[in-house]
Formats: sequence, structure tokens, C-alpha cells
Amino acid sequence: MPSRTSRRHLFNPNAMIMIQTRIQIICIALLIPLALGLAGCDKSGPSSEHKAFAIDQEVPRGPLTVHVRVDSNSVSIAQTLTVELEAAIQPGYTVKMPSVDRLLEQFGIVDRDAFGEKLDQDMRTVKTVRYELEPFLTGTYDIPAFQFEFSDVNDPNKTYTLDTEPIPVEITSLLGEDRDNLVISDIEDVVTLPTQIKWLWIWVSVACWLVVVGLIVLMVYLKKRHIPKIVRLFKPAHEIAYERLRRLVLENLIDSGQIKTFYERISTILRHYIEDRFHLKAPERTTEEFLQELKHSPVLPDSDKQDLAEFLNHCDLVKFAKHEPTKEQIQKTFDLVKGFIEKTKSMEAQVDVTDAAQPISAGGDA
Repeated sequence: MPSRTSRRHLFNPNAMIMIQTRIQIICIALLIPLALGLAGCDKSGPSSEHKAFAIDQEVPRGPLTVHVRVDSNSVSIAQTLTVELEAAIQPGYTVKMPSVDRLLEQFGIVDRDAFGEKLDQDMRTVKTVRYELEPFLTGTYDIPAFQFEFSDVNDPNKTYTLDTEPIPVEITSLLGEDRDNLVISDIEDVVTLPTQIKWLWIWVSVACWLVVVGLIVLMVYLKKRHIPKIVRLFKPAHEIAYERLRRLVLENLIDSGQIKTFYERISTILRHYIEDRFHLKAPERTTEEFLQELKHSPVLPDSDKQDLAEFLNHCDLVKFAKHEPTKEQIQKTFDLVKGFIEKTKSMEAQVDVTDAAQPISAGGDA
């Protein structure tokens, strides 16, 4: 039986504080390697201000020198195009960067970066703006001519202009040249899995999971009184649809011969966009039910209703009637969906994406 002195020592507050401090030190020592590992996963690319451009059009006039740079003269419809505008003006003058409204006639602006002002080695003030563009349709299109305005700081009412030249860019199809000769490869033979159990790996896995669970329990315990407030995240319906189209292209279903799966996915993407944008229950209805509801809905003009009816009926032929579309029909299907989204997009149609993941399966559209 312990003496009174030893019992007092067991309930000594200072001793309890020392024990808690040692536990915290051990937890921090375990968390440091994990934090270092996570930090090592950040593989940052080169600075956004240093990028290789295939085309660099230089246009000087008086105190102003302009560069229009394009990273490539040919991209596929699933890729983006980078255009950079740079204006270098001598001291004593000011320059106004041009409007890019004409870019929106053939391209969508996905991102814009303004790098601010800096001085070059000739003491000129340099302004740089970079745009990431998304093509709408295949073909050859021009990066339009831009007009820069500049003036003398001593006489700001008198302005001068500098005009650049258009730059042609080719937008290629996502389909290859030999799309008519699609061949589906046979499945590989059945592989027998090894029956020997690797006990060492099992114990290592169990130990890792115990460490992870212990860290999670510790973090929950330390933060149980500090419950974070959930911030709801919203995105426009058309941006979600564009992301799904990009992922569909990256799946490369056409090249692998999965034409039916491609049509199921693109039909589902359009149905979900219609639901998010116009609040019509397109994914839950058959094509006939949805077209009947759309017929009496005022949200779309008759021309768009007709295009949607032709698109959905064409998809049903491929999915259920074993219709084999040509490469022109496949490209037209993709262009129709992308063009419809672009024509009807609205920043007011916001979708809550806080908890929901964006991938769409093929199920749910009859």
C-alpha cells in the first residue's frame, strides 16, 4: 500500500503538467515528418511570368513598343491557348492597354493575369497582361488586331494609336484522321492472383493505420472546442459543364472505340447542365418525357428546342438502336453541346459544390 507521500506525488498538479507537456512534444515529433512529406509534394512549376511562346509579334511606334505573343499556332479544341500583350513605353509617356472584346467573338476567356508595371533595362515602363483562351469550334481563326493608345504626359489630351496585325490560329478536331476504322481490342486473359499472404506488409499497414487513427483522434481532441464554420461554395452551371466536357475528352473514349459510352456521357452532361441552368428535371426523365415538358416550357426558343430534340434522339439511336455515327456526326454532337452551353451560360445560375463531387456517371438518363 503506497504511503501518503507517494499518493500526494501522484496527484501533484505540477507532475500532471509535465506529463501533458511530454505528450505534446511526442505528438509534435510525430507530426513533423508528416508535415515535411506533405510539403515535399508541392511541385510548383516555373513562374507564371516565364513562358515560352511560339509567336512573338513586335510592333514599334515612336516611344512605344508592343509585343503580341501566342504560345502556339495550332491547338486542339480540348486545349487552351495563351495570348500575352506587352507594352513598353518610354519615360514621359503613358500607354493604355487595348480592349479584348473582339477576342470573345471566337474564344472564351478562361483566365486573366495582369503582372503589373516594371522597368526594363532601357528604363521603359512595361505593362503585361496574359489571357488563357478556350476555343469554341474547330477551324482557322484570327487572334484579332489590337489598338494601343499612348500620349505625352505633358499633353494628355492628344493621343496616338498603334495597331497590331491579326495572328491566325488553327483549332483542330479532337478526332483523329482514321476514325472510320475503329477497332476494339479483345480483353486480356484472366490472371491468377497470388495466394501467398504477405504478413509483413499486413503488419506494416496495420501499424500505419494505427498511427493515422491516433493522429486523427489527437487532432479531434485538441480541436473539439473549435468547430470550423462551413463555407458554402458555388460555381456557375456552365463552368461545371465545361469541366465535365474536358474530363470526357481526356478519357479518350473515341480513340478506344467506346462510342456508345461517349454518347452516354455527353448526353448526361447536357442533361445535368439543363437541370442546373433551367431547373428542368432532364436527368430523371426519358427523352420523350423531357421533350414533352420542354415543349410547354418558355425557358428556350423553338430553335434551341428543335436542336435539343435532334441531339437527344441521335444519342438514343447510338445507345439503344446500335447506330454507328460517322466522325462528322461525333464532332457535330460535341460542337452542338459546347455551343449550346456557351450560348445559354449565365453567371446567375449557381450550383452548390461544397460537398458534391463533379464527375458524372452514365446512369440516370434514359
